Amino acid sequence: MLDPGSIPPDVAKARALSAAWTFPGVLLASFVIGWGAEAAQFLVSQGLALAMLAWLQTLPEFAVEAVIAWHRDVPLMTANFTGSLRLLTGVAWPMIFFVSFVSLRGDERVPVTQHRVVLEAEHAVSVVALLPPLAYFTFIWAKGSLTLVDSGFLLVLYVLYLVALRKIPPEEAESMDELPRIPRAILALPGAGKALGVLGLFALGGIMLYFITPTFLDSMLGLSVMLGVTPFVFVQWVSPFLSEFPEKVTAFAWARTPNKAAMALINMVSSNINQWTVLAAMIPMVYCASLGHVAGIPFDAHQRSEILLTLAQGYLGFLLLVNMEFDWIEAIGLFLLWFIQFAIPDSRHVVTGVYFAWCAWELFKRVTGKRAWTAFTLFPDLWKHGRSGQPG
Repeated sequence: MLDPGSIPPDVAKARALSAAWTFPGVLLASFVIGWGAEAAQFLVSQGLALAMLAWLQTLPEFAVEAVIAWHRDVPLMTANFTGSLRLLTGVAWPMIFFVSFVSLRGDERVPVTQHRVVLEAEHAVSVVALLPPLAYFTFIWAKGSLTLVDSGFLLVLYVLYLVALRKIPPEEAESMDELPRIPRAILALPGAGKALGVLGLFALGGIMLYFITPTFLDSMLGLSVMLGVTPFVFVQWVSPFLSEFPEKVTAFAWARTPNKAAMALINMVSSNINQWTVLAAMIPMVYCASLGHVAGIPFDAHQRSEILLTLAQGYLGFLLLVNMEFDWIEAIGLFLLWFIQFAIPDSRHVVTGVYFAWCAWELFKRVTGKRAWTAFTLFPDLWKHGRSGQPG
């Protein structure tokens, strides 16, 4: 188990030293997978390429959650699942905004109050796809259990998301000049070489993560022991941060690149959808396999409050992106609310209330016409024809 308290200090120190090679290894694997995704968007839709990327990038998180589910530790299972989702929305989304802002150069420089991460039209599919799993998980929270039947429904929602992404055409070839050297070289290959090159990048990065991640997590676990981190804090915050590290590296690299901040943000949104659906669906499967028979996973009052807090943040994130823009107030607000719950764990009920109050304010602005439901306006054409009738 991922329990820092079970590791002797001398073993912890030895594991911590391995970070000297595992950290650069994870960085390199992240860049290789990112190059694959950048090239893949010219063979399939950008959204589908990012969904594939999210799968590879979140494999460490799946592995960690599977270990906890196999041990049937419901408190830590819930802590890890909710912590990983709240880190994505509360830390990764805001960091993408601010990385993109500080990376502006020359004539692009504007005051932070005027900076926006503006999503492309095709990104409406991912924004809209956030809502169904949130709605279904609200039902799971209400009944207080997670079952194999829920797994089936969540997987169907993810498949529908992939179907919608598959309808969108690849990027135009004219924008290939903006790619880094390696993806550009892959796309210059003749015939089937392009697809094989992209698959090769995904495979190479995935294999690197497969072999490096266990040692990487061990090295970070060793560091946690040396720093005196408790098991619950490690499982809820440290472990998800580390297991999501590959996707954050890729997203932040894109956020520093002109015109790719939106791609970075949608990469994180795709990971949110992946975790609300496929990761959550995996938990009862592993739990029941370990138990030896079919059973639901019950949630007590504390676990339900953690899920409700995560749902509240998720609904707010959806409402903030539904107008296809992300601004500085939204980025700061999401980060501050995450930081408060991180620094003061007993504040979760208050923070949940603030999230829902902010949701109500966003709904009011949209109902009164002060802000648009742009993603829903774009989605029907994307679902039917793969292209929007409006400019991105």
